[in-house]
Amino acid sequence: MRIGLLGTGPWAAMAHAPALSEHPAVDFAGVWGRRPSAAKELADRFGTRAYDDVDALFADVDAVAVALPPAVQAELAVRAARAGRHLLLDKPLATTVEQGRAVVDAVREAQVASVVFFTSRFVTGTEAWISAQADTGGWFTARAEWLGSLYGSDSDSPFAASPWRREKGALWDVGPHALSVLLPVLGDARRVTAAAPGPGDTVHLVLDHAGGASSSLTLSLSAPAAAAGTAVELRGESGVAVLPTSEEGAVTALVHAADALLTAVGTGRPHACDAAFGLRVTEILAEAEALLDGRTG
Repeated sequence: MRIGLLGTGPWAAMAHAPALSEHPAVDFAGVWGRRPSAAKELADRFGTRAYDDVDALFADVDAVAVALPPAVQAELAVRAARAGRHLLLDKPLATTVEQGRAVVDAVREAQVASVVFFTSRFVTGTEAWISAQADTGGWFTARAEWLGSLYGSDSDSPFAASPWRREKGALWDVGPHALSVLLPVLGDARRVTAAAPGPGDTVHLVLDHAGGASSSLTLSLSAPAAAAGTAVELRGESGVAVLPTSEEGAVTALVHAADALLTAVGTGRPHACDAAFGLRVTEILAEAEALLDGRTG
């Protein structure tokens, strides 16, 4: 599969480009970015071609991987799908329901494959745990804590200056990760029953799930470095289950996501983390955002 990369920022350079470059079944065909000089620099680093025209890249590839802000991703994903290109997208799919639905509609109409990169769903150990807990069932409640220190006083993260993260905060950045773990285990969220702000960009959510369980989520990019980390705990008829840690990094997980896209293309069967799932995550987060903004009762 010939695949092009859209995006030249830190995430594209640290994760997407290395994964596409090392994947044995992928031809990393080129890079397009909103800054042509950055596209050339990244392309030269990985021995591929820089494109000034995104439509020219679409014409030369079978698929695109996207490492761009959500609003830009959604717009270009629609254009790529309409050009008949398969999609390896990042989370969140979009930050409005309308944008997300436009991507899903374009994917369906063009009959292309799509995979959204929710990291935990493509890390071997955590995906196996998620599948095992979904099979176990009988869960009563769950809690998820996704705490980053992006905006901590001692942070030197290259993502701290990201405009869309500063605008949308932890709800939209790490919220998708938490939902990607909880939804396949507990069932769809029938509603967000509570949402409250905390320190910095911290938010607290309570979800009512179709399987009968409830879950609480604490999401932040403002935690002190010493307090940062991820934890998911399930409690139910079989006892307590805790999400395991893993040594697999983002590059390996993205290689697995590319594998998933190849499988979806080859079989014609949608992946569990396709654009439709990405849209559902967007809908839940938009509902939570409305509660936090006081736009609903």
